[in-house]
Amino acid sequence: MTTISHHDETYDPERPGRLLRTERDLLIPLLRDADDSAYAVRTCCPGWTVRHVLAHCSSALLRVVERRFEEGVYSPESNDRDIAERADWSNSRIVDELERGMTEAGPVITEFKGRLDGVSLGEWVHAGDVREAWGLPGAYGGAGLPDALALLGEYSRRTEALPLHADVDGYDEPLALGAHDGKRSPARYIGDAPTLIRLYTGRPLAGTRYELAGAKEAELPIFD
Repeated sequence: MTTISHHDETYDPERPGRLLRTERDLLIPLLRDADDSAYAVRTCCPGWTVRHVLAHCSSALLRVVERRFEEGVYSPESNDRDIAERADWSNSRIVDELERGMTEAGPVITEFKGRLDGVSLGEWVHAGDVREAWGLPGAYGGAGLPDALALLGEYSRRTEALPLHADVDGYDEPLALGAHDGKRSPARYIGDAPTLIRLYTGRPLAGTRYELAGAKEAELPIFD
């Protein structure tokens, strides 16, 4: 059984980089072994194929590595431009850039003391999008899940999401998410961790089993 603390004082500045490196070691071999046709498969991200998702991820991490945070960065328009700039790249070149970003972005994210942690979590979620599109096991789970859950808790507090106590299968204590400021009684979730990730990131819920009280599904997503 695993224990996740509710409190910010347990914040681990190495967690975002560790999550990226853990996912790198699992995802990059899958990408390099895939046929080019697999990159054209549609994902749950509206309008995006696997290639689009990976191009977005690689460009987002490169911005972190190079410390390029101009106005409007990570907006939908910025994401579309990044993808378009890589339209003539080979799939292997995109994977090369992604591998570099997953390797080098961690120390830069650490320097920003939590303000860029959402980038690491988002990259991990998109890796789950690729697995789901390809029908592979482990979407929104796997070896990086404990770090991803901890980052989700921290990010949900930073963004002042609604308060929620999550009784997650396999964990000894409830995970406290959101801003517990006394303005609203915490909602309650009972279910597995990958489904909790799906709820907070707006991913498809078909085939999942969980209980949610005190909040609506539409109130939970904190990023796409």
